[in-house]
Amino acid sequence: MKIAIIGATRGIGLAMAQAALADGHVVTALARTPGRMPMSHLHLHIIAGDAQDAQAIARVVEGQDVVCDCLGTTNVAQTITMFSRSAENLAKVLKPEQLLIAVTGMGTGDSRGHGSFLYDYLFMPIVLRRMYADKDRQERIIKDKIARWIIVRPGFLTSGPHTGRYRALTDLTGIHGGRISRADVADFMLSQAKAPKFIGQTPLLIY
Repeated sequence: MKIAIIGATRGIGLAMAQAALADGHVVTALARTPGRMPMSHLHLHIIAGDAQDAQAIARVVEGQDVVCDCLGTTNVAQTITMFSRSAENLAKVLKPEQLLIAVTGMGTGDSRGHGSFLYDYLFMPIVLRRMYADKDRQERIIKDKIARWIIVRPGFLTSGPHTGRYRALTDLTGIHGGRISRADVADFMLSQAKAPKFIGQTPLLIY
């Protein structure tokens, strides 16, 4: 399978690249700074470019079976548009048969209010509000403009090991917070790339 990964140099994107390559797939990664990719592999191809550049997105998407948008940022104090711009660019070039798996997070859309007390009433409205405002825009664009999609909403991310044991929830009744490792988010994404069961859904991932 041919899998494209946007945001592959760290975090979930890097974990996804490692998992996909270990499973025998061909990975094409879009990276603003290719030199920051901490791994090399015979079946790893790196395209230099920014997800906010429509031409770069078109290059990385071409010929792929599955596209994984794993963008992240630590610049949460400024206005953020990278998530929605990437989604707009993807909507222009993805073909109906191509599957998009996009990572947003607990707190987007109807998962808002399902974090912990501190997360919902301190971190979300004060620290993360700009980022999640754009993630909300990203989700709306994906739902409105892309044919085949899965939106993955991880809980609080950890650097823990791959376990393969987690919950993918679409009914959030009674859910208030939860953790998951980046390696297990990648495990779920790869499982959906191979045999998608959540097309058109927004599963929340927690242990």
